[in-house]
Amino acid sequence: MALSFCGSDRNNSYSVAEGVLNNGCFVDALNLVPHVFLLFITFPILFIGWGSQSSKVQIHHNTWLHFPGHNLRWILTFTLLFVHVCEIAEGIVSNGHMKTNHLHLFMPALMGFIAATTSVVYYHNIETSNFPKLLLALFIYWVLAFITKTIKLVKYAEFKVGIQHLRFCITALLVVLYGLLMAVEINVIRVRKYVFFANPQKVKPPEDLQDLGVRFLQPFVNLLSKATYWWMNPLIIGAHKRPIELKKIGKLPIAMRALTNYLRLKDAYEEQRAADDPEKAPSIWKSMYRAFGRPILLSSTFRYLADLLGFAGPLCISGIVSRLENKNENETMAIVEDHDKALPFGVYFLSSNELLQNTSVLAVLLFLALVLQRTFLQASYYVTIETGINLRGALLAMIYNKILRLSTSNMSMGEMTLGQINNLVAIETNQLMWFLFLCPNLWAMPVQIIMGVILLYYLLGYSALIGASVIVLLAPVQYFIATKLADTQKSTLDYSTDRLKKTTEILKGIKLLKLYAWEDIFCDSVEETRTKELKSLKTFALYTSMSIFMNAAIPIAAVLATFVAHAYISDTRLSPSEAFASLALFHILVTPLFLLSTVVRFAVKALVSVQKLGEFLQSDEIGDDSWRNGDMSVSLESCRKHPGATKAINRKQPLRYQLDSYEQPARRQLRPTETEDIAVKVTNGSFTWGSNLSTLSDINIRIPTGQLTMIVGQVGCGKSSLLLAMLGEMQTLSGKVHWSNKNRYSVAYATQKSWLLNATVEENITFGSPFNKQRYKAVIDACSLQPDIDLLPFGDQTEIGERGINLSGGQRQRICVARALYQNTNIVFLDDPFSALDIHLSDHLMQEGILKFLQDDKRTVVLVTHKLQYLIHADWIIAMKDGSVLREGTLKDIQNNDVELYEHWKTLMNRQDQELEKDTELDSQTALERKTLRRAFYSREAKNQIDDEDEEEEEEEDEDDTLSLTTSRRSKIPWKVCWRYLSSGGFLLVVMMISSKLLKHSVMVAIDYWLAAWTSSNTTGNPDLNEAHRSFYVPVFSILCGAGIALCLITSLTVELMGLSAATSLHHNLLNKIIHAPLRFFDVTPLGQILNRFSADTNIIDQHIPPTLESLTRSTLLCLSAIGVIAFVTPTFLIALVPLIVAFYFIQKYFRVASKDLQDLDDSTQLPLLCHFSETAEGLTTIRAFRHEARFKQRMLELTDTNNTAYLFLSAANRWLEVRTDYLGAVIVLTAAMASIWGSFHGPQSGLVGLGLTYALTVTNYLNWVVRNLADLEVQMAAVKKVNSFLSTESENYEGCMDVSQVPEDWPQQGEIKIQDLSVRYDPMLKPVLKHVNAYINPGQKVGICGRTGSGKSSLSLAFFNMVDMFEGKIVIDGIDICKLPLQTLRSRLSIILQDPILFSGSIRFNLDPERKCTDEGLWEALEIAQLKNMVKALPGGLDAMVTEGGENFSVGQRQLFCLARAFVRKSSILIMDEATASIDMATENILQKVVMTAFADRTVVTIAHLVSSITEAEQVLVFSSGILVECDSALNLLAQEDSLFSVLVRTHK
Repeated sequence: MALSFCGSDRNNSYSVAEGVLNNGCFVDALNLVPHVFLLFITFPILFIGWGSQSSKVQIHHNTWLHFPGHNLRWILTFTLLFVHVCEIAEGIVSNGHMKTNHLHLFMPALMGFIAATTSVVYYHNIETSNFPKLLLALFIYWVLAFITKTIKLVKYAEFKVGIQHLRFCITALLVVLYGLLMAVEINVIRVRKYVFFANPQKVKPPEDLQDLGVRFLQPFVNLLSKATYWWMNPLIIGAHKRPIELKKIGKLPIAMRALTNYLRLKDAYEEQRAADDPEKAPSIWKSMYRAFGRPILLSSTFRYLADLLGFAGPLCISGIVSRLENKNENETMAIVEDHDKALPFGVYFLSSNELLQNTSVLAVLLFLALVLQRTFLQASYYVTIETGINLRGALLAMIYNKILRLSTSNMSMGEMTLGQINNLVAIETNQLMWFLFLCPNLWAMPVQIIMGVILLYYLLGYSALIGASVIVLLAPVQYFIATKLADTQKSTLDYSTDRLKKTTEILKGIKLLKLYAWEDIFCDSVEETRTKELKSLKTFALYTSMSIFMNAAIPIAAVLATFVAHAYISDTRLSPSEAFASLALFHILVTPLFLLSTVVRFAVKALVSVQKLGEFLQSDEIGDDSWRNGDMSVSLESCRKHPGATKAINRKQPLRYQLDSYEQPARRQLRPTETEDIAVKVTNGSFTWGSNLSTLSDINIRIPTGQLTMIVGQVGCGKSSLLLAMLGEMQTLSGKVHWSNKNRYSVAYATQKSWLLNATVEENITFGSPFNKQRYKAVIDACSLQPDIDLLPFGDQTEIGERGINLSGGQRQRICVARALYQNTNIVFLDDPFSALDIHLSDHLMQEGILKFLQDDKRTVVLVTHKLQYLIHADWIIAMKDGSVLREGTLKDIQNNDVELYEHWKTLMNRQDQELEKDTELDSQTALERKTLRRAFYSREAKNQIDDEDEEEEEEEDEDDTLSLTTSRRSKIPWKVCWRYLSSGGFLLVVMMISSKLLKHSVMVAIDYWLAAWTSSNTTGNPDLNEAHRSFYVPVFSILCGAGIALCLITSLTVELMGLSAATSLHHNLLNKIIHAPLRFFDVTPLGQILNRFSADTNIIDQHIPPTLESLTRSTLLCLSAIGVIAFVTPTFLIALVPLIVAFYFIQKYFRVASKDLQDLDDSTQLPLLCHFSETAEGLTTIRAFRHEARFKQRMLELTDTNNTAYLFLSAANRWLEVRTDYLGAVIVLTAAMASIWGSFHGPQSGLVGLGLTYALTVTNYLNWVVRNLADLEVQMAAVKKVNSFLSTESENYEGCMDVSQVPEDWPQQGEIKIQDLSVRYDPMLKPVLKHVNAYINPGQKVGICGRTGSGKSSLSLAFFNMVDMFEGKIVIDGIDICKLPLQTLRSRLSIILQDPILFSGSIRFNLDPERKCTDEGLWEALEIAQLKNMVKALPGGLDAMVTEGGENFSVGQRQLFCLARAFVRKSSILIMDEATASIDMATENILQKVVMTAFADRTVVTIAHLVSSITEAEQVLVFSSGILVECDSALNLLAQEDSLFSVLVRTHK
């Protein structure tokens, strides 16, 4: 057919005899003019513009500020594009009705489409370069287009073309749209005044965009980029080259920061309080609605739009299939005959109904509906998630502010435990956030369900209601399963906590367990708990698989019920179009029903969480009437009122410094007489910790300025309470506390129980004050911290605190005192700073720190202490007794006035002096603490080369390998690990899982194929034939459905069971490997790392991998089966599939890498936030005394924002992926539809087309699940990888080369030891620690071993037990070389007492004799020897009395004696004491020595001495020096030689 613009079927096409504008073709040509004009003007500008992009202001270059009406313009332009598409479609279809081609029917519309697209590109470029003058071109275009379209509309009206014709409606719409766009353009001119006005308006971009740190651009980009997350591309694609770090994701925009949202929520919360009676607690729900209601409404609107558009799918399918059915019957197309001269303009006008009869139009509509639906759905998700994150930030800030104002009594009286606070932060806020994510579902789902049921009824009649009722009836079952799941998870959690406790204990006492050969006993007790946990996990797995089964089986059951019922009830035959439309509807209906149970569960949880939050926010606060008015509202208000102050929030400096001016008025104005020499004065004070019983009563004291005041008294007489009362922490019943006003409002305060931040040593000491090197050094010397700091791996930059290095009590206490000394405050409160220090340190601290450092600064010091020998230094003494002041005055006053008290003190002082002498004999406790620290690090040195097991592989490759290598490694899926995981699940189960999955999906396809065959088979109205037809198709259909349901159950069970068996075997192997690893392994592997394998990683393997694996296989097989079915129906589809697969491959590849990084960031930023909350709650009194609330709030806001940024980016990345996979899905649907329509002229039955399209629709739902699950699985497989890395550790050689039967039962009965040329090292990589040692020990001899620290004494004791690598020489005990013995035998026949006494939780009996070999008499005898009998008898339960974790309920001395009893219970003839007396007091040590001499008289005792004085009576002494045995003789002989190393050691230690 010839192409001509006006068509060549009439002679007068081009004649303008009846007037120019009355020729329709001319009017259409006129409409082309504006479009062409726009293209001519804009293209050159765009090209020039692209060239000169660099001249922009330094700002996020594609998000300059928006012109007025920005969003409206985008929406109008999109609508315009849609209308143009309709116009093109209408023109093409109308053209089909003509004899020759009339290009003017669709050509102008096509040009209009191109012009509209250009206009929006052009606008975007002008906007980002902020050059509004160029908008004039657009303005002219809108005006011209408006005019030409109006002419066309007016002409149509003249020629009686009305609303019944589609083209008239389209033209009218276009007129309206062009008019609106013109108005938008005029508005821009009005506001920005860029033309026609003398002074154009100057504008600045929003604050966020000026700050280049803000990388989250979602609020600032244009609508298209917002909808498709286009701005995320650089981040996600860049992740492939180098990992995403915190720097890369930058800061949050101001509107999303926790502070902004906190103020919004707080205002909404406080408003309610003001309105009604102030006593009533404000409702949190209301305040949440007021602060965050609008975005939720917006999200719900998006959600409704998406749900309604979702129903377009089934309807379009039904339309397309029914057209194809009819097309086969009547092929003829009416072509307009010549007699239609009556038609206006000589062209055909369609009605809208006729347009929708066209299958291609329906396919395009389906595509557009899908794209829109998905866009709206993702927008709805995004808005709720953003709101949820904002809400969480606000709630965290609210909780934090409340924590800082909690009254101390609340914390100490146990009304608010730390656990509760941690739960509020970690659990309740997240519950509320999740509830917000899901809450639009609460009102969207019922609407979706009702709409779905109505449409089903319209398609199938009553039988649809039967199917729907099946779904509705089974929904409560799902709810029941969901609640059961939650309960089971709780009980599993209890068991795993218990198992972890036991594992921790084992790992902490691993050395003892190995030395006593008890590892298997303890291993079994863990396995026992693990069995219980697995039983609970089995129930969990069962419920999970039930839930998955219900989800898969309900739609099958519903379809079965519906179609079988329809076959019997209804007279009409089921057509393919109805069948497949209803199939698609069932697929849509299942999702909301399945989710509804989850949403309801979350709603219930949210109600509980809000109740807990409400109770917390209403709990008691610290009194505001005290001098310290610690309310943040002041500071926040101040920021608000003074626009200048907002800058301060962003800077590093905390608010505190601006607050000085605000805080001033809160202090009391005192009369000048009082202020001369008194810093603090309490008059008639009576204070309580709540419950109105006064703890302190009748307090009248004064604390002189610039002097040292000491508070003394017995334990528990209220000394610490007095300090807290002065700080305003206690509730005042009566009386007043006056502070003189030249004392700044901050008090340096060191608590009795030391409190450290999770930060470096330096940060703990400076505590937010500016760093001053001289001062810092002075403080460290005063607290003698330098030696300790030198031991730390990174000096004072080492992290300490919960997550860092564990310090001993004395070290922690000295750091706290150092913090108090370093602060530049007038007043210092020290609460018993000497309690954990030994005598040398106490003296040094008193002299250097308190007397010199503090007094030189003329600072007022208040010191609580038990060490009375320091009273002579005090300027003022306050003696307390039973909560009131006994005496107050100088030491002289007390000596003169209260002789009795003075005498009492004197006797106490003498006693302390004696202790002092004894103490100096002992090597100080500090040396011991330092030693343990050194041991901890000496073993870590080796580990430092390999930071973390995750990095091990990266170490193997060369560090500076090219980027390409790293990227390829980061995007690879860890197949090897997956295979390891599956293989540990057992071969049979894996085969079963795979085969049942494949079978299930084949059956599912078979069901739908059978449905297609059934509905496509033509039957006439003959009832007999109908009957036969039914009896053939219905049974097969029912059997297939039944098989499908059964297979669903089998597959869901096999996956869960396989996961369980894998979890079982992995944990079992891990535990056995680790418990049997050599001691060296525990020295070089941090405890936390081993514990992580047992806690976090085991949890992932137990609970997270199976469902992810299930979901992944299900969605992958669904997508594959769908693509297979479509390809089977229309093979041409395969050609289109190739580019789609390529696109999909790249999307998933980029997403997986970025998602993994963002997930890691989210995890790693969450921990510091939780820790900050718990450490604040612990150190409340300190923070408030220092008045550092503002600084801590600032820190909390920063941590919250960091975590929220990571989370936001993670969810935005998920949206990025989903939008892309959804669009891919939509393209698949479009290509499938087009292929089947064009292929339908020679081919498939309409039923098969319906089948293909229904499957294509499901693909859109499952594509993104494939990628999401793949990414999740990759992250979770890391846990398997970490566990596997431990499974490759070498075990100790337990076998030995002698058989157990060859060893005499009572070996070693003599206890004779020969050491021949022995060399020992800890690891083949390390130097030997003992070199060529030769010694002989007679049976029953008492031998001492001594030498300086690190000379190899302890290594020898380990060598007796074959715990170290004896690479040369041998030890022979009673004629047997110990290296040949099985380890179990060797270690169970020797006894050892270790330096640090270790007890396990359990009964006393279990601690003495876990093997249950000894009788009760034997145990009592052992306890009697160890002088413990009376104490144990007094305990409830005697031998069955419980020992708490680590033996905390006994003193260190008692624990050491228990260890002695334990050694005695095992009646072996050789006892080794490894520095056993190092950590006990004199009295206990004397008992120990005596017992060893008497009870072990006939046994060989080897004592490794920490104090040389303890072995001066030994029959033989071995003296070591750096691994070499230098002296060996009896103690007396060695002492006789003046220059022997032994006598030197004895002299220096005296």
